[in-house]
Amino acid sequence: MSDLVLQATGLVKRFEEGPQTLEILHGVDMRVARGEFVAIVGSSGSGKTTLLHLLGGLDTPSAGEVKICGQDFSRCNEVQRGILRNRHIGFVYQFHHLLPEFTALENVCMPLLLREGNIADAEKQAREVLVRVGLESRLQHKPAELSGGERQRVALARALVTKPAVVLADEPTGNLDNDTSLEVQALLAELNRELGISFVIVTHDLALAGTTQRILRMDHGRLSERSLSL
Repeated sequence: MSDLVLQATGLVKRFEEGPQTLEILHGVDMRVARGEFVAIVGSSGSGKTTLLHLLGGLDTPSAGEVKICGQDFSRCNEVQRGILRNRHIGFVYQFHHLLPEFTALENVCMPLLLREGNIADAEKQAREVLVRVGLESRLQHKPAELSGGERQRVALARALVTKPAVVLADEPTGNLDNDTSLEVQALLAELNRELGISFVIVTHDLALAGTTQRILRMDHGRLSERSLSL
Protein backbone atom coordinates (compact mmCIF):
# COMPACT_ATOMS: atom_id res chain seq x y z
CA MET A 1 0.00 0.00 0.00
CA SER A 2 1.28 3.48 -0.90
CA ASP A 3 2.43 5.77 1.90
CA LEU A 4 0.49 8.61 0.23
CA VAL A 5 -3.06 9.04 1.42
CA LEU A 6 -3.73 12.33 -0.36
CA GLN A 7 -2.25 13.66 -3.58
CA ALA A 8 -3.10 16.86 -5.45
CA THR A 9 -1.53 17.66 -8.79
CA GLY A 10 -1.80 20.90 -10.75
CA LEU A 11 -4.96 22.13 -9.01
CA VAL A 12 -6.53 25.19 -10.59
CA LYS A 13 -9.81 26.70 -9.43
CA ARG A 14 -11.58 29.46 -11.34
CA PHE A 15 -14.86 31.24 -10.67
CA GLU A 16 -16.84 33.18 -13.24
CA GLU A 17 -17.99 36.63 -12.09
CA GLY A 18 -19.97 38.13 -14.95
CA PRO A 19 -17.56 38.77 -17.81
CA GLN A 20 -14.54 38.22 -15.57
CA THR A 21 -12.80 35.02 -14.53
CA LEU A 22 -11.32 34.90 -11.03
CA GLU A 23 -8.60 32.29 -10.53
CA ILE A 24 -8.26 31.30 -6.87
CA LEU A 25 -5.73 28.45 -7.13
CA HIS A 26 -2.82 28.44 -9.57
CA GLY A 27 -1.49 24.93 -10.15
CA VAL A 28 -1.25 23.66 -6.58
CA ASP A 29 0.65 20.43 -5.89
CA MET A 30 0.44 18.70 -2.51
CA ARG A 31 1.25 15.30 -1.01
CA VAL A 32 0.21 13.97 2.39
CA ALA A 33 1.77 10.79 3.74
CA ARG A 34 0.05 8.24 5.94
CA GLY A 35 0.07 9.44 9.54
CA GLU A 36 1.36 12.93 8.68
CA PHE A 37 0.21 16.05 10.55
CA VAL A 38 0.17 19.07 8.21
CA ALA A 39 -0.89 22.69 8.69
CA ILE A 40 -1.84 25.13 5.92
CA VAL A 41 -1.49 28.78 6.95
CA GLY A 42 -2.05 32.02 5.03
CA SER A 43 -4.03 35.22 5.01
CA SER A 44 -7.79 35.38 4.54
CA GLY A 45 -8.70 35.04 0.87
CA SER A 46 -5.47 33.27 -0.04
CA GLY A 47 -7.30 30.10 -1.14
CA LYS A 48 -6.86 27.82 1.90
CA THR A 49 -10.49 26.81 2.30
CA THR A 50 -10.96 26.44 -1.45
CA LEU A 51 -8.03 24.02 -1.48
CA LEU A 52 -9.46 22.07 1.46
CA HIS A 53 -12.80 21.68 -0.34
CA LEU A 54 -11.04 20.32 -3.41
CA LEU A 55 -8.93 17.92 -1.33
CA GLY A 56 -12.09 16.60 0.30
CA GLY A 57 -14.01 16.16 -2.94
CA LEU A 58 -16.57 18.77 -1.86
CA ASP A 59 -15.86 20.77 -5.00
CA THR A 60 -14.27 19.99 -8.35
CA PRO A 61 -11.14 21.70 -9.73
CA SER A 62 -11.13 23.66 -12.97
CA ALA A 63 -7.95 21.73 -13.81
CA GLY A 64 -5.75 19.17 -12.10
CA GLU A 65 -6.62 16.12 -10.01
CA VAL A 66 -7.01 14.92 -6.45
CA LYS A 67 -6.40 11.33 -5.40
CA ILE A 68 -7.46 9.91 -2.05
CA CYS A 69 -5.80 6.59 -1.22
CA GLY A 70 -4.90 6.28 -4.90
CA GLN A 71 -8.43 6.88 -6.22
CA ASP A 72 -9.01 9.89 -8.46
CA PHE A 73 -12.01 12.05 -7.52
CA SER A 74 -12.23 13.37 -11.08
CA ARG A 75 -13.07 9.89 -12.37
CA CYS A 76 -16.02 9.55 -9.98
CA ASN A 77 -19.62 10.67 -10.25
CA GLU A 78 -21.25 12.42 -7.30
CA VAL A 79 -22.43 9.18 -5.67
CA GLN A 80 -18.97 7.63 -5.98
CA ARG A 81 -17.35 10.78 -4.55
CA GLY A 82 -19.70 10.57 -1.57
CA ILE A 83 -18.69 6.95 -0.97
CA LEU A 84 -14.98 7.88 -1.14
CA ARG A 85 -15.48 10.74 1.31
CA ASN A 86 -17.37 8.55 3.75
CA ARG A 87 -14.78 5.79 3.52
CA HIS A 88 -11.52 7.73 3.61
CA ILE A 89 -12.04 11.32 4.83
CA GLY A 90 -13.20 12.93 8.06
CA PHE A 91 -14.16 16.61 8.24
CA VAL A 92 -13.95 19.08 11.14
CA TYR A 93 -14.97 22.73 10.80
CA GLN A 94 -14.66 25.91 12.86
CA PHE A 95 -18.36 25.57 13.71
CA HIS A 96 -19.26 22.07 14.80
CA HIS A 97 -22.29 21.54 12.49
CA LEU A 98 -23.81 19.02 14.90
CA LEU A 99 -27.50 18.21 14.49
CA PRO A 100 -29.16 20.01 17.43
CA GLU A 101 -32.02 17.56 17.92
CA PHE A 102 -29.71 14.54 18.37
CA THR A 103 -27.46 13.50 21.23
CA ALA A 104 -23.68 13.38 21.04
CA LEU A 105 -23.87 9.62 20.55
CA GLU A 106 -26.46 9.92 17.77
CA ASN A 107 -24.47 12.64 15.99
CA VAL A 108 -21.34 10.49 15.96
CA CYS A 109 -23.31 7.50 14.68
CA MET A 110 -24.47 9.36 11.57
CA PRO A 111 -21.52 8.68 9.23
CA LEU A 112 -21.72 4.96 10.01
CA LEU A 113 -25.47 4.84 9.45
CA LEU A 114 -24.96 6.39 6.02
CA ARG A 115 -23.23 3.12 5.18
CA GLU A 116 -26.47 1.33 6.04
CA GLY A 117 -24.73 -0.33 8.92
CA ASN A 118 -26.22 -1.98 11.97
CA ILE A 119 -27.46 0.55 14.55
CA ALA A 120 -26.09 -1.40 17.50
CA ASP A 121 -22.65 -1.66 15.87
CA ALA A 122 -22.69 2.04 14.99
CA GLU A 123 -23.55 2.97 18.59
CA LYS A 124 -20.78 0.73 19.91
CA GLN A 125 -18.18 2.35 17.65
CA ALA A 126 -19.48 5.85 18.34
CA ARG A 127 -19.37 5.24 22.09
CA GLU A 128 -15.77 4.03 21.87
CA VAL A 129 -14.55 7.10 20.00
CA LEU A 130 -16.47 9.49 22.29
CA VAL A 131 -14.79 7.85 25.26
CA ARG A 132 -11.48 8.25 23.41
CA VAL A 133 -11.96 12.03 23.16
CA GLY A 134 -12.94 12.30 26.82
CA LEU A 135 -16.73 12.51 26.60
CA GLU A 136 -17.79 9.25 28.25
CA SER A 137 -20.10 11.16 30.61
CA ARG A 138 -21.73 13.26 27.86
CA LEU A 139 -23.03 10.62 25.44
CA GLN A 140 -26.71 11.46 25.90
CA HIS A 141 -26.32 15.24 25.92
CA LYS A 142 -27.52 17.32 22.99
CA PRO A 143 -25.27 20.05 21.52
CA ALA A 144 -27.03 22.86 23.41
CA GLU A 145 -26.15 21.07 26.67
CA LEU A 146 -22.43 20.93 25.84
CA SER A 147 -19.67 23.52 26.12
CA GLY A 148 -17.93 24.84 23.02
CA GLY A 149 -14.96 22.57 23.59
CA GLU A 150 -17.20 19.56 24.14
CA ARG A 151 -19.11 20.25 20.94
CA GLN A 152 -15.85 20.39 19.01
CA ARG A 153 -14.78 17.10 20.57
CA VAL A 154 -18.06 15.54 19.39
CA ALA A 155 -17.37 16.90 15.90
CA LEU A 156 -13.89 15.39 16.04
CA ALA A 157 -15.31 12.06 17.19
CA ARG A 158 -17.74 12.14 14.27
CA ALA A 159 -14.81 12.69 11.89
CA LEU A 160 -12.87 9.80 13.41
CA VAL A 161 -15.62 7.19 13.80
CA THR A 162 -15.28 5.88 10.24
CA LYS A 163 -11.52 5.34 10.76
CA PRO A 164 -10.60 7.63 7.85
CA ALA A 165 -7.20 7.81 6.20
CA VAL A 166 -7.15 11.59 6.65
CA VAL A 167 -9.03 14.25 8.61
CA LEU A 168 -9.42 17.66 6.96
CA ALA A 169 -9.96 20.42 9.51
CA ASP A 170 -10.87 24.03 8.71
CA GLU A 171 -10.01 26.34 11.63
CA PRO A 172 -10.86 23.67 14.24
CA THR A 173 -9.91 25.96 17.14
CA GLY A 174 -11.10 29.22 15.58
CA ASN A 175 -14.31 29.44 17.62
CA LEU A 176 -12.83 28.47 20.99
CA ASP A 177 -11.38 30.44 23.89
CA ASN A 178 -7.63 30.18 24.49
CA ASP A 179 -7.69 27.49 27.19
CA THR A 180 -10.15 25.30 25.27
CA SER A 181 -8.16 25.83 22.08
CA LEU A 182 -5.03 24.52 23.79
CA GLU A 183 -6.94 21.44 24.96
CA VAL A 184 -8.17 20.70 21.43
CA GLN A 185 -4.67 21.29 20.02
CA ALA A 186 -3.23 18.73 22.42
CA LEU A 187 -6.00 16.26 21.58
CA LEU A 188 -5.41 16.59 17.82
CA ALA A 189 -1.70 15.90 18.24
CA GLU A 190 -2.40 12.95 20.54
CA LEU A 191 -4.91 11.38 18.16
CA ASN A 192 -2.57 11.81 15.21
CA ARG A 193 0.27 10.21 17.12
CA GLU A 194 -1.69 7.32 18.62
CA LEU A 195 -4.12 6.47 15.80
CA GLY A 196 -1.81 7.11 12.84
CA ILE A 197 -4.51 9.09 11.00
CA SER A 198 -3.26 11.92 8.78
CA PHE A 199 -4.46 15.44 9.59
CA VAL A 200 -4.51 18.45 7.26
CA ILE A 201 -5.43 21.57 9.21
CA VAL A 202 -6.20 25.00 7.76
CA THR A 203 -5.57 27.53 10.52
CA HIS A 204 -4.77 31.11 11.42
CA ASP A 205 -3.58 29.82 14.80
CA LEU A 206 0.21 29.78 14.66
CA ALA A 207 0.38 27.94 17.99
CA LEU A 208 -1.67 25.11 16.47
CA ALA A 209 0.38 25.16 13.27
CA GLY A 210 3.52 24.93 15.39
CA THR A 211 2.40 21.57 16.82
CA THR A 212 2.29 19.95 13.36
CA GLN A 213 5.04 18.10 11.50
CA ARG A 214 4.94 20.25 8.38
CA ILE A 215 3.69 23.76 7.62
CA LEU A 216 2.55 24.86 4.17
CA ARG A 217 1.85 28.49 3.36
CA MET A 218 -0.85 29.56 0.92
CA ASP A 219 -0.13 32.89 -0.73
CA HIS A 220 -2.36 34.25 -3.52
CA GLY A 221 -3.38 30.76 -4.63
CA ARG A 222 0.09 29.22 -4.55
CA LEU A 223 1.31 26.72 -1.98
CA SER A 224 4.83 26.54 -0.60
CA GLU A 225 6.60 24.98 2.36
CA ARG A 226 7.76 27.65 4.75
CA SER A 227 8.84 28.16 8.32
CA LEU A 228 6.53 30.10 10.60
CA SER A 229 9.07 32.90 10.82
CA LEU A 230 8.66 33.74 7.12
